[in-house]
Amino acid sequence: MSRPERPRRAAFRVFRPLQTRWMDNDVYGHVNNVVYYSYFDTAVNGWYVDEGLLEIAASPAIGLVVETSCAYFESVAFPDALEAGIAVARLGTSSVTYAIGIFKAGADEAAAAGRFTHVFVARESQRPTPIPPDTRAALERLRGAPASPSA
Repeated sequence: MSRPERPRRAAFRVFRPLQTRWMDNDVYGHVNNVVYYSYFDTAVNGWYVDEGLLEIAASPAIGLVVETSCAYFESVAFPDALEAGIAVARLGTSSVTYAIGIFKAGADEAAAAGRFTHVFVARESQRPTPIPPDTRAALERLRGAPASPSA
């Protein structure tokens, strides 16, 4: 396997602020690797909520994470302020794969870069379902032109 390239800010379409927490640090003095997966989930689901696409307890279709990966390039630690860059890497009928970069606030190069895949399922049956049209339209925008550097 080859190591992925360290992404730059221009590779992402939208940015969400994240704040490290005291409990994120491990005994080595930096954010523990497993915490990054929580950052990914928080950034993407926060975007869904802000876009009006997810009612956590009531949406009939929900995205379940079926695959994740992360490459680390630079340590971050509490009390660093972070930004998560989000882009859509692949959009299928019932699934979407996101590219996510974790940046120190204002940095041009990602401290970590990950991917994760949501499969949309009907809440009641837990069976795959097509991505709802309004969600698909919003995800299509995340495949478009990069966000401005000030975003």
